[in-house]
Amino acid sequence: MITATPSLRPWVERVRRGWRASPLPGFLGWWGGELRELLPPRWRGWFGSGADWHLLQHADAQWTLRRSGHADVLARWEDGAMMAADGVHVAPAVLDDALGRVDREDLRLALLLPPALALRRTLTLPLAARDNLLQVAGFEVDRQTPFQLAQVYYAVREPVAPAPPGRFGAELVVATRDTLDPLLARLRAQGIEVDAVDLMLGDGRLGANLLPPQQVPRRARPRRRLNLMLAAACVLLALLMLGEWLHNRQLALTQMQTEVAAMRGEAQQVAALRQQLQDNAGAAGFLARRKHDTVAMLGLLQEVTERLPDSTWLERFSVDNTGQVGFQGQSQQAAKLLDVLKDSKLITDASFQGSIQPDPTTGKERFYLTARVNQPKPPPANPAPGGSAP
Repeated sequence: MITATPSLRPWVERVRRGWRASPLPGFLGWWGGELRELLPPRWRGWFGSGADWHLLQHADAQWTLRRSGHADVLARWEDGAMMAADGVHVAPAVLDDALGRVDREDLRLALLLPPALALRRTLTLPLAARDNLLQVAGFEVDRQTPFQLAQVYYAVREPVAPAPPGRFGAELVVATRDTLDPLLARLRAQGIEVDAVDLMLGDGRLGANLLPPQQVPRRARPRRRLNLMLAAACVLLALLMLGEWLHNRQLALTQMQTEVAAMRGEAQQVAALRQQLQDNAGAAGFLARRKHDTVAMLGLLQEVTERLPDSTWLERFSVDNTGQVGFQGQSQQAAKLLDVLKDSKLITDASFQGSIQPDPTTGKERFYLTARVNQPKPPPANPAPGGSAP
């Protein structure tokens, strides 16, 4: 039974029609059937399709009960078969025995009428009528049948046949109240409530419920509440699992960021050490090149000592950073000192600074001579293989 308010009922019906028209119900039914076939036979009944329809029929003051889709009669009893001590009819024991193994939550009873007691008409309606199909069908009762709306119970089935574009086919099923009310009253007198009133079609039912919505009994569905609770628990567990996964990812990300920061610090330290090593290597190389390219002071003194004659002695000997050499001293023949230093490999460009003056005390000539240290030239760089020298 639809328990939604009238304002929500068209929307619910639209959703229900869309669901039935989609391929999902068929796929889920097939999938559920395949899964049930994998279970042991005793377990298959626990995973049934939900509603378990049983069909009631009345003929010649006798009631029969069958399971939908089966021709075997499960129970048979007469009108007024059981009556309590206070005169109230109760459900027959054969009915209780036949339905003893059926889950009361899944049990559905449908009263079947012979096709001759109902009137069926095919309707072609615009698509806009689907939202209020039952109400539109009520307007068609007066036009399609010889009865007034208050005289009948009616139901609508759709779709039943192809229809032109912009329209759809539906079937109107009508049964008079005079026919149906006595049967419903007899069932109520026996304490039997039916969930639907339908027409017989082979061993099953047509699929149209003539029972008005307000007369459909409301059944407690604890399993639905349990399923909703389980579904909510599953959603909650899924959210918790997702939150836990996100939390773990966040922890892993934080740990990775910490490791990256530590590795970045180590990399900076390594870079600083590499730079320091390069600086030290450059300084050491510079000193080595400077030492290689600079004439040793000891060698320079040895060169000057060997070339200057014994009659010459120096009062001052200096070498600056530019390689400028200064000689200040006294000699017997100062003018010949240039010839002495001319062939030197370490001293070049020798020249007197100022004039040569005699020293009356020693009887020698005082001089001041300048020269340059002959620095060795660095070897030429080897050109790269396959390349041309710049």
